[in-house]
Parts: sequence; structure tokens; C-alpha cells
Amino acid sequence: MNKFLSFAAMAASLSLSVSASAQEQATTASSNGSYRPIPNSDIMFRKTVWRAIDLREKQNKPMFSEGKEISRVILEAVQRGELQAYRNDSLTTTFTPTEVSGNFSYAEATNELSAEEKAAGFTQEDSGFGGSDDGWGAPAKKSSAAKTQPKRDKNGKIMKDKNGKTIMEKVPATSTAAAKPAGPPSYNYRFKDIYQMELKEDMIFDKKRSRMYHDIKSITLLVPATLGSNTSGIEKPIGTFKYSDLVRVFRANPDKAIWFNPQNDAQHKNLADAFELWLFNSYIVKVSNPSDSRLDEIYGGQQQGILAASQAAADLIEYEYSLWSF
Repeated sequence: MNKFLSFAAMAASLSLSVSASAQEQATTASSNGSYRPIPNSDIMFRKTVWRAIDLREKQNKPMFSEGKEISRVILEAVQRGELQAYRNDSLTTTFTPTEVSGNFSYAEATNELSAEEKAAGFTQEDSGFGGSDDGWGAPAKKSSAAKTQPKRDKNGKIMKDKNGKTIMEKVPATSTAAAKPAGPPSYNYRFKDIYQMELKEDMIFDKKRSRMYHDIKSITLLVPATLGSNTSGIEKPIGTFKYSDLVRVFRANPDKAIWFNPQNDAQHKNLADAFELWLFNSYIVKVSNPSDSRLDEIYGGQQQGILAASQAAADLIEYEYSLWSF
């Protein structure tokens, strides 16, 4: 009898340890960027939502205080090697710090003709830059500089005269730099210029705790389309970052990762706390759909997309409230 009881107790403890291990694996995995993942067995409803955050808005300015901008905190962590950047919010392919620096820079405008000017029949010579005209109506003078170097035979050996002295010859000074002119210089954007972010989250209703959670997956820094130095005219991603990695960086740099409290200097918060408490304003730009389209693409315009964003936010709130009606 005692042997039977001990065997039953051992089997029960083994099953509990296995279930505990499974539960631990389900709740601590952060490969998708989640900081506090919710086990699939507890999820009754889930909807993936993309939100745009404009750091110039009054409610978002505490994340964008002078010298402690969230864009500065993130990009400096990338350069120090503390933070990994990804190419998109799928979080599968990565950027190197050098590639992130390239995304964070822009080339100085040149005097080249635009596509419209070229289509109208203008040439580079007409502009007075880079052609045979020096810009004042006269042909540009060509440099006749030459250099002296040892003369070589057909086998590449240096030729010498009968006295044993090296024979010298003059050749045109054609350098690689002259043959291939350097491109325009590049400059980094100011951290204050990077005021556009995109947040990806799962809105999850946890049936065990009976409430809706904002499970943030990733945050993307964007070069705004309205920036004068952004000649492409569209938002350009600098890099996407796992939210779990960002929380780690924010906690490790409490003196820099600050949500500035304008009412009380003794109550500044960490940026990780600001996201947990949802101390920012955003608007929905995309809700998961079969075609993976943004709201303005689905509804045919930016104005219609803004109206659809308000409607999508209201629908999600109404869904949560309606769960308590039964």
C-alpha cells in the first residue's frame, strides 16, 4: 500500500513539473517582441493593430524632451551595440549599426536636373553646372596638369639609360577621383527631426483575467515624409525594434530614458513605465486584414482613413464592453 501511495505521489509531482515547465515556456518566450506574453490557452480574442505616434503632439512631448528624445535613446543604444535593429515588424531580418546610420542620414541636394527638366529637353550644360560651360557663358578651362614618373618597357620594368640613371617621362595626371567624382556629402538627421513612430500591438482579451491587454510587439522609427531633407516624399523606416529589447534598454539607462513630467520634476518616469501606463497618444493606421492594407488604402484616401481609424478604435472598445453583457 505504501509503495502504491509513493508511486502515485511521484507521478503527480512529475505531471505538475511538466505542466509548470510548459506554462513557463509559454509565458516567457519573447521572440515575437512581447515583454509580457500571454499564453495562447488564455487568449479568447486577439486583433493586431498598428498605431502612428507623432511625438510633436502635446501629450507625447514628455517622450521627446530636449536632449532626452526617445529617438536619441534608441539610436545611441544601436550605435553602442546594446540594441538590435530589424528591417520590418516581422522581426526576422536584421540591420547592422552601419545600415541604421545610413537610414538615419541624407545626401545634400545637388545641382542635377530634375526628371521634369530633363523631359522638357534641358541638358546639364544648359544649367551651367558640370558641363563645358563655366556658368558665365565661356567654355570651362581644362586642367593640363601632368606628373613625372619612371618610364617602363613593355614588360613593366623601369628603363634606364647607358649611365644607369632611371628614365623619367611626363604623363597626364588622371586620378581616380577625377574619373569618378565623389557624390554629394551626407549628413545625419537631427534627433528632433525623427518625430514619427509606428507601434505594432496585439489587443488581447485574456479570459483568465477577464480584461483587454495592449501587448506591444515592436516600435519602428520613421523619417517623416514632411521633412524638407527627405526628398523622397514618403516615410522612410530607420529600423524596427522589439519592444522587449526596448524595455531592457530603457531600464538600463534610467538617466536618459525619461518620460518628462511637466508638473513635477521629482516624478519623472522611465520610458518603459510610460508605455506600460499608456501615457501617450496615437491613432490607428492599420488593423489586421487579408490584404494587409492600411486603412487609407482600404477606404480610398487619407481623410477617409482617419475616419476609419476612429471607427476601428470605437469598435474595439465596444467589443470589450459587449463581453460583459452576457
